[in-house]
Amino acid sequence: MKRLCLLFLLLCVSAGLAGPQADQPAGVVVKAGRILDVRTGAYRDHQMILIAGDRIREVGDERELQPHVPAQARVVDLSRYTVLPGLIDAHTHLTFSPYLMGYSSLGVSVPREALLGARNARVTLAAGFTTVRNVGASGYADVALRDAINAGDVPGPRILASAPALGITGGHCDENLLAPEFHYSSEGVADGVPAVMAKVREDIKYGADLIKICATGGVLSKGDNAELEQFSPEEMQALVREAHRLGRKVAAHAHGAQGIRDAVLAGVDSIEHGSFIDEEGIQLMKQHGTYLVPTLYLDDWFLENYTKLGLTEDMVAKAKHVMPAARQNVAKAFREGVKVAFGTDAAVYPHGLNAREFAVMVKLGLTPLAAIQAATINAADLLGWSDRIGTLEPGKYADMIAVEGDPLKDVTTLEKVKQVLKGGEVVEAVLVEGHESKGEH
Repeated sequence: MKRLCLLFLLLCVSAGLAGPQADQPAGVVVKAGRILDVRTGAYRDHQMILIAGDRIREVGDERELQPHVPAQARVVDLSRYTVLPGLIDAHTHLTFSPYLMGYSSLGVSVPREALLGARNARVTLAAGFTTVRNVGASGYADVALRDAINAGDVPGPRILASAPALGITGGHCDENLLAPEFHYSSEGVADGVPAVMAKVREDIKYGADLIKICATGGVLSKGDNAELEQFSPEEMQALVREAHRLGRKVAAHAHGAQGIRDAVLAGVDSIEHGSFIDEEGIQLMKQHGTYLVPTLYLDDWFLENYTKLGLTEDMVAKAKHVMPAARQNVAKAFREGVKVAFGTDAAVYPHGLNAREFAVMVKLGLTPLAAIQAATINAADLLGWSDRIGTLEPGKYADMIAVEGDPLKDVTTLEKVKQVLKGGEVVEAVLVEGHESKGEH
């Protein structure tokens, strides 16, 4: 009897040891024709990427790593393609649409925005952008979208969400389309030092990963001036100090030169747009290590399509003034060596066309490698995620894209991504252009 009990115990222990091993995933193996090292611009041919869970375990020569491939590993054959890290867009509005601007935006509920965001997140991911910063959304819709993606409820990129953007009464981040009798202000409106500190805390309370502020007026808002500062220097200083104290970075929408200068001096982590940046602003950004997140391709799409968007005459006039100036001034900032992170303002034009930004950046003076670095290692640094995204290295998320040809010779190859992996999982292809949701409600 004792022998039978001992034998039964040994069998149970053996089964217990074998069971988990049998259940362990065999992993994923990516065979890459060549990999672009985005740090140096060098290519490595015939590479293999071993993936365990959602992280890269090893990267190296295919012949050397082949003996380490698990017998049951799933193979993703990208041997005909150039493989790069998943792209990062540091300025998106996933819950917005270009077809829901101006007065048509007043009929869109927050739940409708969240569902629109789910569609746009899927399209953005399929276009090769595996991580984004969402800088402004109504009713914490971007926080809800981020959480739904993280839970696996809907497909989409990794999201750092800002929640409602902070702005002054009547400013770019307020709602200026309603008549006075409605007595309505947007969720992020705050005036005075105590109020902006409270609003930072409120955004963080409800899930914001970063804080977005409107340091100057904007283009697609009624009645304000994009070149004029909105928050005072004292308000911005208090806001940034509170955000940093609570572990959040600050992105500043800023077109006008004075607002750019004061935002940099207040300690913001990035200037978004930078349309009228001047020499003093350029030098301050270099001294403080502040990133510029230009949003340039939207000029092309917007000026061709604005008549379809239902905008006010004021908005259109501002766009025709600001957008061409932005290219001239941002080109100068490129030449003088300001740190650049990739951003698009997708939602001013259809989501999924984000990669068209690269060609404009190159046209204005960046090399293709510098433009790619803006969307990989630089953007990862700005987000504070250099330990998890931006390069194809062991320990980082297995986020990558595959393209045909040589993006260092023709950066437009990034507009035609052939395969996307996020966390080692192959992303389903999505037809992008011509299928932008019109947001009917």
